[in-house]
Amino acid sequence: MAEKRKAGRVKRRLSLRFGTDTPSRLAFTEDVSARGLFVKTTNLCPPGTLIQIELELPDGDPVFLEGMVRWSKKVPPQVIHLVRKSGMGVRIIRFIAGEERYRRFVDGLRRTP
Repeated sequence: MAEKRKAGRVKRRLSLRFGTDTPSRLAFTEDVSARGLFVKTTNLCPPGTLIQIELELPDGDPVFLEGMVRWSKKVPPQVIHLVRKSGMGVRIIRFIAGEERYRRFVDGLRRTP
C-alpha cells in the first residue's frame, strides 16, 4: 500500500502518557513524525477522540500536546508484542509545551542514516 502521509514517520520508541482529560495511561510510541505519531497500547480511544499526551523525549524533558485519534486497531493484550500496529494513529492538533524541542528531535531523526 502506498504511503498516504505527507510527513514520513520514523521508527522511535518513546515513553508517553495519554488520556482524554489528563495524560494518565502509560504507553509507548512506535513511530513519530512532525504531524503525528503511533501510540502502541491496548487502551484504545475511538477515532475522532481528542487526547492529551505527555511525551518524554530522550533528554528527559516532556512535551505536552493535544492529538486526535485518526484510527485504532485493537489486539488482545497477550499478543500485542507480536502484532504490528496494535494501538492508535494520532495526528498532532496543537502543542501545549515543548513544540520547538519536539520539532528539533524529529528533524534530527530524519537526518540520521
